[in-house]
Amino acid sequence: MSQPEPTPRRPESDFGAIGVRSHFKGPYAGGPPPEDLRVDRPRLSAFGPRELVRMVTVYVTLTVSVGLRLAGWVVRVRPEGRDRGRRRDASAFAAACEGAVDGLLRLGPTYVKLGQLIASSPGLFPASLARSAQRCLDEVPPFDSRAAREMIRKDLGQPPAAIFKRFDEQPLSAASIGQVHACVLPDGREAVVKLQRPNIRKRMTTDLRIMYRLARTLENHFTFARNANTVALVEDLHYVTYQELNPALEAWRQHHFRAKLGAFGDNRWITAPEIYWDYCGPHMICMERMIGIPMDEFEAIRDLGFDGELIIRRGAKSWLEAVVIHGPFHGDMHAGNLWVLQDGRASYLDFGIMGELPDEYKQLIKDLFYTFIFDQEFARVARAYKGLGIMNDEMGSDEDVGRRIQMVVAPMLGASSSMSLGDFLMASLDMMRQYGLIAPKEMVLFSKQMLYMERYIKGLAPNWQFGSDPFLVKNIFPEEATKRATQLGMVFPD
Repeated sequence: MSQPEPTPRRPESDFGAIGVRSHFKGPYAGGPPPEDLRVDRPRLSAFGPRELVRMVTVYVTLTVSVGLRLAGWVVRVRPEGRDRGRRRDASAFAAACEGAVDGLLRLGPTYVKLGQLIASSPGLFPASLARSAQRCLDEVPPFDSRAAREMIRKDLGQPPAAIFKRFDEQPLSAASIGQVHACVLPDGREAVVKLQRPNIRKRMTTDLRIMYRLARTLENHFTFARNANTVALVEDLHYVTYQELNPALEAWRQHHFRAKLGAFGDNRWITAPEIYWDYCGPHMICMERMIGIPMDEFEAIRDLGFDGELIIRRGAKSWLEAVVIHGPFHGDMHAGNLWVLQDGRASYLDFGIMGELPDEYKQLIKDLFYTFIFDQEFARVARAYKGLGIMNDEMGSDEDVGRRIQMVVAPMLGASSSMSLGDFLMASLDMMRQYGLIAPKEMVLFSKQMLYMERYIKGLAPNWQFGSDPFLVKNIFPEEATKRATQLGMVFPD
């Protein structure tokens, strides 16, 4: 009886070869060591030969990119009357903005991230530039599969074919700092691996130092750059970038955030991907695969029959609990990082940027929501603001200042209000700067997330009274929330 032909074994460099290890344990099995969780931020103001050479490349690339777009514009535009000069100038500026974004995309990840920052802050930059920068949100090219294989081999000590049952060579998505590949673990669980771009830390350190010098130059010569506070933007980018460049810290925070969702025995409709520590390493995170739609696809969410208001209420509640109780909180809640899953749950994704408020600012947020929801005693808010130095006694008694705050805030608490609590918080931070105070970066991060939240509220729950819903603080002020819900005839959802 003839023997069957043996199944040919594919080369180990292939994704998904047979013969995987069923009990693989990587270097982070059981969690990363404490030293790998530290954030090391190189000095932003340093400048050496590497930065000088790269700076020449940056200036040449941006100049050529803008020049090419302007040249194309000149060729296309016919001479027009003098009364249309302003429109021609505007068109020329729009072409220059397109060229600047071309340059950002050519210069790579750090400049793509700057473009994303411009795109997400349209009020701070000229409309043409912010509009052009939208391309940075979805035009990030992936790195090649050979580099992906080598990174896995370096981190886990084995090629992907020896570790995973299947590993897709084509990435699901690519971003400025990394990209995501789908895979199947040996036990059949669907997962994804998030890989950091090769040599990204060195490249971004050099580029951030150049950006810092460029921002200072722009502020010295252009009003829009001073209004946008470009130096501070680069400093903020420097602050968050090195969090994102630490996959171990990101995975640990994601693990912690997910675990704390069930701390009070609820929030079962809110989740985050489970971290699979056995398959994590210094430059990669392996986690549960989620399938869903972004939070801003409002019509699609309704078409699937989901209750958009209930989704956003549950999400806002769990996030606020992370802010004032558990810490840290998710600090990058654009729609790509918040999905509605096929079973109706909502999931947080991408924990590269997170923040944790100092205790005194956690108390401020608690004071604000207690006042909004329960008793409208705005003197409490005034005392909190004075305690933080945002206001002083010269502005009046606690009661007088509280009444003035109430006049500003009360209209925001109505169901039909177009006013923004996020904008109110940002205005409070501006007031701090006028007094020469520097707000914690985490407070700025919190306020920006409020603006994201309000966008989802407008799309999914336009009649929901966000600032007066006791469900939000069910676990923060349990007795008061239960009493208020009874007064309103409200039954808390699960």
